[in-house]
Amino acid sequence: MTLEKYILAVVTTKPEKVPVGAHVFHCSNKEEMDDFAANLEAILDGIAHALTEDIYIIVKH
Repeated sequence: MTLEKYILAVVTTKPEKVPVGAHVFHCSNKEEMDDFAANLEAILDGIAHALTEDIYIIVKH
């Protein structure tokens, strides 16, 4: 069995909303969060998805 889809990282301005155990990047504002998500998307070869205005997940498809 191989893992085909998984969450690589979480980028947020509200760390209290993210479960423990995830690779979480805390940002101080939305602009920083947007930049961080875009960079991680490229570096990790994943896709950034906005779950809320405070949380992005970087997913490997």
